[in-house]
Amino acid sequence: MGSIDKYIFRTTLASFALVLVSLTGVIWITQALRGIDLMTSQGQTIITFLGITSLVIPALVLIIAPIALMIAISHTLNKLATDSEIIVMNAAGFSPFRLFRPFFYATCVVALGVAFIGAYLAPDGMRRIKQWDAEITADILTNILQPGRFAQLDQNLTIRIRERLPGGVLSGIFVDDRRDPKERVTIIADHGTVLKNESGSYLVLEDGNLERFEAGKRDPALVAFVRYAFDMSKFSNQGRDVTLGIRERYLWELFSPPADDPIFEKLSGQFNAELHDRLLSPVYPFAFAVLTFAFLGTPRTTRQSRNFSIGGSIFAVFGLRMAGFACSVMTVKTPAAALIQYSMLIAAIAVGLWMILGGIVVEPPAALIEAINRSNARIARLFGRPVAA
Repeated sequence: MGSIDKYIFRTTLASFALVLVSLTGVIWITQALRGIDLMTSQGQTIITFLGITSLVIPALVLIIAPIALMIAISHTLNKLATDSEIIVMNAAGFSPFRLFRPFFYATCVVALGVAFIGAYLAPDGMRRIKQWDAEITADILTNILQPGRFAQLDQNLTIRIRERLPGGVLSGIFVDDRRDPKERVTIIADHGTVLKNESGSYLVLEDGNLERFEAGKRDPALVAFVRYAFDMSKFSNQGRDVTLGIRERYLWELFSPPADDPIFEKLSGQFNAELHDRLLSPVYPFAFAVLTFAFLGTPRTTRQSRNFSIGGSIFAVFGLRMAGFACSVMTVKTPAAALIQYSMLIAAIAVGLWMILGGIVVEPPAALIEAINRSNARIARLFGRPVAA
């Protein structure tokens, strides 16, 4: 790799890293704000909150990286054109395809990273989120029961404690249980502890009163107790058996899922769509790079406008990506739609390479330029300004 290639390669990757971090950070913040209830309602620390929400970053990078590469290549080409470096390199004998070589190297780096993220890192992060969430839910008795707050463990079960004392003792316990439509149980205890054994998890209450309202009866039954065990096994065991979804599967697990996998039996179409998305994710950077360079990589003077080419590259890249999303959705019910996505990417790369090899300069049609000029002339006359010759 020559000095010019190294210069363009470094500039492109540096711009790519900056754009990727910026876009990922903005989108990650919007996603993280949705999980803010992890701290407020489940009593988790900021470290736990940041740890769980950061695991979604690889999945975001998988989508953002090709777009960030397109922006980085556009920025680099615009910088080279502004400094007239493309003109100089073309005059020195650099063909457009030769100039594309350092961008191709940068695209290979991005594609390898996207392939690794899609095959392993993104699904690994998603399954860690699910496992971490299961552990938080499984430890519900010690995490959700926060002093001074009403914790709704179920739709009709609310528990509140006044404070936590040394030794794991809970003081001032209130329980409102309305899960049974035939009765409502209200328990007030002076203190209690959490007991976990082989038979389950229990909230052992001491020195309190139990009030039971039965349907059809006028007066409640009031019982004073010295020691009472409230069964919490349903909540403490909840979430320990983690069932992995489609997005949590590694690439090789999508290739050959177990024959008795209940999720695969129900959602085989989504398995197929996810598999093709993972396989095509490293191809999108090449398609975006080729199309962007085809529109912006040809030599132009500083007097020639690049606005039309920039708009055309954006339209081509985002149109290709939106069509890819549409094909992914269609693949769920129509497996043959995956072939359209493969053909579409191959055609986009082929057309882009043809434009690069042919040195085709993308310019707006003459009729469009004349229409714009006429429109500008009318606007100038409307405001009484002379039209430049």
